[in-house]
Amino acid sequence: MASRRSPLKSAVPSNVVTSVRRCSRTACGRPAVATLTYVYADSTAVLGPLATYAEPHCYDLCAEHGERLTAPRGWEVVRLTDVSAPARPSGDDLEALANAVREAARPQGRAAEAGGARRAADPMEVARRGHLRVLRSPDT
Repeated sequence: MASRRSPLKSAVPSNVVTSVRRCSRTACGRPAVATLTYVYADSTAVLGPLATYAEPHCYDLCAEHGERLTAPRGWEVVRLTDVSAPARPSGDDLEALANAVREAARPQGRAAEAGGARRAADPMEVARRGHLRVLRSPDT
């Protein structure tokens, strides 16, 4: 007797699950980056960052469809910026990074001179190499 299997049971099981939400526009398979919500009472379309979870009356849009979004005549489009997105580095951030790189690239002789004050503060420290320290044995 031939066994009858449903198509799902005959499929190869997979442990790979994708959590990427796709654009709601028909025939668009790109990943969603924004969520569109209509506020009918105010005649407003709100396009904001991708919602934490999919809601039935919201539409997830990819970057291209989010940029090309237009609203019906008489409606207003409100585009919210993503406040959770990382900010671009400021001049102070770049200067601090450059100073850190210069400090790390200094020759060991200069680093030892600069570290002399630190060694005096910690009598157990024998030597230092980068962020690592060699300490005296408590027995000696």
